[in-house]
Amino acid sequence: MKILVVGDLMIDHYLWGSCERISPEAPVQVVDIAKETAVLGGAGNVINNLKSLGSEVSVASVIGDDENGIELTQMLQEIDVDTSNLVIQHGRHTSKKSRIIAVSQQILRYDKESKDDIIASSQKAIINSLEDNIESFDAIILSDYGKGVLTEELCQDVIKLAKKANKKVLVDPKGKDFSKYKGAYLLTPNKKEAQIATEINIVDENSLTNALLKLKQECDLDVSMITLSEDGIATYDEKLHISPTVAKEVFDVTGAGDTVIASMAYALSLGKSIDECAAFANLAAGVVVGKIGSATVTVDEIKEYEASLHKSTSDAHIKSFEEVQRLVERYKANGKKVVFTNGCFDILHVGHVKYLQVAKSFGDILIVGLNSDESVSRLKGPTRPVNIAEDRAYLLAALEAVDFVVPFEDDTPYELIKMVKPDILVKGGDYEGKAVVGTEFAGELKLVDFVDGKSTTKTIEKIQGQTC
Repeated sequence: MKILVVGDLMIDHYLWGSCERISPEAPVQVVDIAKETAVLGGAGNVINNLKSLGSEVSVASVIGDDENGIELTQMLQEIDVDTSNLVIQHGRHTSKKSRIIAVSQQILRYDKESKDDIIASSQKAIINSLEDNIESFDAIILSDYGKGVLTEELCQDVIKLAKKANKKVLVDPKGKDFSKYKGAYLLTPNKKEAQIATEINIVDENSLTNALLKLKQECDLDVSMITLSEDGIATYDEKLHISPTVAKEVFDVTGAGDTVIASMAYALSLGKSIDECAAFANLAAGVVVGKIGSATVTVDEIKEYEASLHKSTSDAHIKSFEEVQRLVERYKANGKKVVFTNGCFDILHVGHVKYLQVAKSFGDILIVGLNSDESVSRLKGPTRPVNIAEDRAYLLAALEAVDFVVPFEDDTPYELIKMVKPDILVKGGDYEGKAVVGTEFAGELKLVDFVDGKSTTKTIEKIQGQTC
């Protein structure tokens, strides 16, 4: 999919250092700068979120013919963003916000930018460019930071062009007058912004509904939406829907609004319903506010987060080799201890469950390798398995102790263990004194005794005895 972002671009520039003295020239702190960093800001954070979700992105904006404009364009191109719709306006200052930070404390910010409306020829250049390629986009985002790019005329021209091409326009609005966004598919104001724009004090569901209706009617929206911070996301198409928040820990809400609109556009481009989009955006925001600074989110992170909230189906816990490799890399980078075990798990019984619960107790993430039907037959005989791999995987994935199930085709999980490199490798107590496949790739081997009298073989024998 390809999504177009139209809006105010800027560079967020940071000067990091330490402060141990006061200037003799004036009563001000002297900061010894140790390093400089720069990241995309404004609409650039929306772009970063779209890229991390896996979208192709094109950007339409106006920048100056200055060093900051060159730097900004290079930053976009480095992350493979299409910059062919960027317009350079002579004499305009590309936005750059510089922050001086000492001992994790911001002590000064200075900006260099133009905030006046872009000139008519720049607006026309953007529209002319979009007329030639509007069909290539699956959705359009207007990201307004009030820096003069999204004039009323440009907003209306983009919305009309999009409607003609049957493309949805999502808007992150700015200011108290939302009339310039009239005709968009939806807006994503937060509660405070919506209260200012509608002049309705939102205190309960009734006032929330009234505010949503007023936005929908006055701005001629397909869907009305208000983000409610810790209370979730409210939408109104034919009736009120509230998607509750799913944040477990909140460290920093910076950039959460950019994540919401990016994830809404991404989900809509996949053909999801508005309720599904709101739920997806809530999960994405829940991941982001658990990070420090303006952050992005990946689809894998959203799936993991959903699974951690016990809101996912068993299917979400069944992974391929490639998927689990990415997951393990991220978990280990975050200091999580990975545990691995494997088996046939043909007829799931209490012995299996207790064994897996003990295995999980050794670490943070339990990955279970599952023998394929063919390998079970080779190991157990032609009458096995009783249950096919798909069913066995689904039941295992439903267990609270199990984080991920990975089916494998070989008789042993050697290649899977080699890839996962678990901190803890767990096998049954019957392996005491025996060689265990994959131990050279594991940090530690632990043996767990089985529950006496509980096994798939005994279960089958009991069933056969009863039917004879």
